[in-house]
Amino acid sequence: MSSSDGKSERNQDAAKNFAEAVAIMHRLRAPGGCPWDREQTFETIRKYTLEETYEVFDAIERRDWAELKDELGDLLLQVLFYAEMAAEEGHFSIGEVIEGLNRKLVRRHPHVFGEEAAARAGNSAAGLETDGINAAQVLRNWEEIKKREKDQKADMEAGSAGAGRLEGISRSMPALMEAAKLGSKAAKAGFDWPDVSGLLDKLREETAELEAEIAQGEAAREKAGEELGDLLFTAANLARHLKIDPELALRDTNARFRRRFRAMERESAHPLEELEADDLERLWANAKRSERGE
Repeated sequence: MSSSDGKSERNQDAAKNFAEAVAIMHRLRAPGGCPWDREQTFETIRKYTLEETYEVFDAIERRDWAELKDELGDLLLQVLFYAEMAAEEGHFSIGEVIEGLNRKLVRRHPHVFGEEAAARAGNSAAGLETDGINAAQVLRNWEEIKKREKDQKADMEAGSAGAGRLEGISRSMPALMEAAKLGSKAAKAGFDWPDVSGLLDKLREETAELEAEIAQGEAAREKAGEELGDLLFTAANLARHLKIDPELALRDTNARFRRRFRAMERESAHPLEELEADDLERLWANAKRSERGE
């Protein structure tokens, strides 16, 4: 069997398996199907989508390929669930979801499929350099095509006064990621800190304001929450200026904390809750030194 025959067979298997998954999802939601699946709504499923996404991240970070295969299946289940519910309400079908994705991939990759194919798929960014471009130029083209698509959509909306710059940023993403994207979008309009130094000054300012609210006690809890939010927003934008993904940076810190805390538990001859603060600090310092190989 040639390699092309093998690829064709795998594609056929994939199409068959996907169609079977769509049919199973339909059966689960149909009368006589699963009581739990039938009572789910867009609102109740959302939290599972976020959980499955992070489980995919975790499997990737651990390079656990068997686990990643399973988690990708769980994430695909979320797509099937939403599409089935949308079809039931007459909004769209899973076929339309895939069709839309296919057209998007073609129109945003004119350097692969050719400008004519991209134009037929709705590419509204003619004139971009597409021959012999590198990954950085591909990304710039993608963002430019995406921007023009949004502009075109806004122009087509009857009576629309035009969408605000930040309306295209989803509120469903993790908050740190959203903060970084909001700051990046605002920066394109010139609303940004000029450099890292300005952000560090802003961090100190926000910290001082948070300390002032904390000093007011329980009565200022709501205001303290606002100031803490301002502090986190500033930190996310500092990460953006440093070209660091704040979400991934925090995930890495969480992983380090897990390792070091576990090392503390292993080293201690007593349960941690029975130790004094100085002993806990000593164990923490030992865990950090051990992790650095000292």
